[in-house]
Amino acid sequence: MEREHENYFVWLFNQLKGWPIQNYCLWFFAFGFQLALLIQAKVTSVTLITFIGTLLGTLCVLAINATKAINGWLGLVSAACFIYAGWSAKNYLSIFEQIAYIATLDLPVILSVKSWNNDTKNHLRKFGSKEWLIAIVGTLLVYVVSGYLIGKFTNDPRPWVDAISFAISLTAGIMCFMRYNNQYFWWTASGVFQLILWGITYAEGDANLAMAINSLIYVANDVLAFTVSPWFNMGRRHAGLKEISK
Repeated sequence: MEREHENYFVWLFNQLKGWPIQNYCLWFFAFGFQLALLIQAKVTSVTLITFIGTLLGTLCVLAINATKAINGWLGLVSAACFIYAGWSAKNYLSIFEQIAYIATLDLPVILSVKSWNNDTKNHLRKFGSKEWLIAIVGTLLVYVVSGYLIGKFTNDPRPWVDAISFAISLTAGIMCFMRYNNQYFWWTASGVFQLILWGITYAEGDANLAMAINSLIYVANDVLAFTVSPWFNMGRRHAGLKEISK
């Protein structure tokens, strides 16, 4: 049993290998930027936990980009860090956003970790007109309902900005779970609105700058995914994979 566990962790660590070089460059850029922010800021539990969360979160989204199963564990730990950061900043829907990621992204990958890589990259899909309609209407409904409820029942100072980020991110997480590559349109929009949310939060003195920068890094990863990731045909051609037709 001990040998089996050792093999599992070796296999898991090997999931950090074989990524497009652009992914590694982006992570080291994020590491340098976040380290500079941490050194410059006053080190508190919030800044330190946020620093850990941003590094693991960036590694997680890059792993999803590369269809590597280690993203499940990286996402689970980074989600715990971001829940703490969201609670400290009173961005309560960002907490539910992380819980949704755990349910739709992290746990399914962890539970099927040995098969996730091939199951995912060999069974990707893209939207037809019906799926586009469902995704857009679903996002708008979640936005309206969550924005109203969080504004009515909590002291969230930014309920509607929090809500639009939550709605887009929740929809993107569901798309990823269902293996639709269109998720990256939603992830890009999510990164933009998270950048706005955490930028406003920082300007109002309720958070450190690291979360806003993290959102900007996520947007860069999403743009990168369109060109080098197996989620799209350009990246699939480079990797020698069959193109996605529907």
